[in-house]
Amino acid sequence: MKNISVVVISVFMVLGLAGCNQAESPAKVSKNVSSAEQKASESVSDASHDAAVDNANAQSSISEEYKDRNATAAEGDYDVAIAKAKGDHKVALEKCKSLAGSAQKNCKDAADAELDRAKAAAEQKRDMAKKGS
Repeated sequence: MKNISVVVISVFMVLGLAGCNQAESPAKVSKNVSSAEQKASESVSDASHDAAVDNANAQSSISEEYKDRNATAAEGDYDVAIAKAKGDHKVALEKCKSLAGSAQKNCKDAADAELDRAKAAAEQKRDMAKKGS
């Protein structure tokens, strides 16, 4: 009886581990990718709108506030770039779900690396714009 329990537990453990990093159905991946793309588009649109409002407010300032306008524009551009990078990252992660095992992990790692690269580029561009103002 003890051997049967060990065998049953072993089978459930193997089945449980087999479920990790399994590829999802193409239909589910497609739906998730579409949802992520829509959310990313909405985030970029919202960030663009907010940046346009901020820029319009900053541009109404007079000459002494010229630097503030440029800093505000740099921040707005940064916000848009970050929103786009995050949206692209979500879409990439959803696409990774169509893969299995190490290919899925490598895909997610590449998506994470691209997000980090995009964030660093946005920060550098913002900082350079602020220094130039």
